[in-house]
Amino acid sequence: MFAFRVFLLFSFCLLFSPAAVAETSYDLPSVDEERHAPGEGLLRRYSNYAKKWPTFRTQWAQQVQKDQGAVVFLGDSITQGWGPDFRGKFPDMKLANRGIGGDTTRGMLIRLETDVLSLNPAALVILMGTNDIEVDIAPKAIGRNFEKIIAAVKAHNPKVPIVLCRMFPSSEEKDRPRETIEEVNALFEAVVKNDPQITVVDTWTLFANENGDANPTWFPDLLHLNADGYDRWAQALRPVFATLGFSETKPEEFTPEEGFVSLFNGKDLTGWGFRPTPPRKKPKTPRPDAPVFVHVPEAESFDGKQQSSDGRYAAINGRLVVKTPAEGRRIQQIWTTEEFDGDFVLKLEFRATPNADSGVFIRKPQLQCRDYPLAGPYHDIKNFQSFDWNELVITVKSGIAHATCNGELLTDNMEVPETGPIGLEGDRGQMEYRRIRLKKL
Repeated sequence: MFAFRVFLLFSFCLLFSPAAVAETSYDLPSVDEERHAPGEGLLRRYSNYAKKWPTFRTQWAQQVQKDQGAVVFLGDSITQGWGPDFRGKFPDMKLANRGIGGDTTRGMLIRLETDVLSLNPAALVILMGTNDIEVDIAPKAIGRNFEKIIAAVKAHNPKVPIVLCRMFPSSEEKDRPRETIEEVNALFEAVVKNDPQITVVDTWTLFANENGDANPTWFPDLLHLNADGYDRWAQALRPVFATLGFSETKPEEFTPEEGFVSLFNGKDLTGWGFRPTPPRKKPKTPRPDAPVFVHVPEAESFDGKQQSSDGRYAAINGRLVVKTPAEGRRIQQIWTTEEFDGDFVLKLEFRATPNADSGVFIRKPQLQCRDYPLAGPYHDIKNFQSFDWNELVITVKSGIAHATCNGELLTDNMEVPETGPIGLEGDRGQMEYRRIRLKKL
């Protein structure tokens, strides 16, 4: 009898839990229903949007089983513009598009459970907020809607990866001024700061012109992407998808040239570790946006381990990945446990997400290794392949380092000590390194 009562209670809870109650109508909530709906800000009611809402959502309701476990994109018209096949940009991934043109953060919050969480997504890619600005929803209200969306996703699955794309630039003539976009982006980032479940991709810097507005190269109408813009967005996301395990799941075969020795075996962090760092003095007036400088009290070796003790550095399918820091900026280095004297040639390849900042240390001095066009210092380098692999060749002779990127000169007068390790730094964004090898001369 007791077991039967427990069964009835379990069945009741399952039947009437929020996740189990299916929507009976996919229409835009009426004005009266809107008063009781979650979130803040008036819903948009222009005819095209009111038609798209039930049309798309009814169609998606028929695809719930087919789209189970997909990587789900949630957003507005920019996300909708990927189309159902995502323009063929992610051929090896299972994807689901849940973008509705004209949608606001409140609209996305209202439809989140049925359209997104019911799919039990493997990951979420989020881009939102631009339409809220256009209809004068206050930035703080946008931030609160976003916070509710993140909380609902976490309540559904506290481990599902979330990729947050910073709101794209637009223009004041589109009622989306730069200052407001920056304010909302800052509110979004404050919500997700220090949360390792969420990876922020700097898609604002990716698409902004020198004035911080949408670059017409990718936004002919200063609001929506053209085909080249979608290609650029796809390129920016691919390294993150690879780190999350959705693509590039097998390492490329690579054999070092004769005379070169691999410093990274591609399988684990053998030969690498942390070196002690002196503690930094705390500033009298700390800045809330100041980077975190990691203090390492004693040396650590990561021989045989696939990731560092803090999870920041990881060996993933032939790549030494420096993951995007949850803090926004986290400055630290990983070093070879071996030191190298005399003359040598160091070769490696690196790939950076938008505006990523990192460095390669030669015995001790740092050679800036970044998304050069966006983060500098080599903004005008011509051979750089954004969001793809680039080769660094560093030759050390008589205490002077000469460095090229894809054959193009970076420096020919960098002074280095007589001996020391090779180091890789993480600051902001995601950096990846592979084919790290050295030849003594």
